[in-house]
Amino acid sequence: MDKCHCDPSEKYDSISTGSKEKNRELALLCKALAHPARVQILKLLVRKQSCICGEIVDQIEDLAQSTVSQHLKILKDTGLIRGEIEGTAVCYCIEPSGLRRLRVLIADI
Repeated sequence: MDKCHCDPSEKYDSISTGSKEKNRELALLCKALAHPARVQILKLLVRKQSCICGEIVDQIEDLAQSTVSQHLKILKDTGLIRGEIEGTAVCYCIEPSGLRRLRVLIADI
């Protein structure tokens, strides 16, 4: 049986557990990213660096438009992306402040 290779003498006392609100916020953001399609959507929007409408559905393989819309809603509700109505379509793009917040919270782990 393999033994754990962790050094029990390592000290982690200086690591902050953070506020309950920050922990809750990070958990919500992580939950929003807990599906591969949502990660793919976020990466697509980061790469495009502009608002895109219908092509999101074309880029996400094997998912119906309604399913992609549900994933977009979850990302929008958590503040990672934003959607703006343009005519009969909704165009989506990254919400820079939401992405920055995610980075800060992850870095605080």
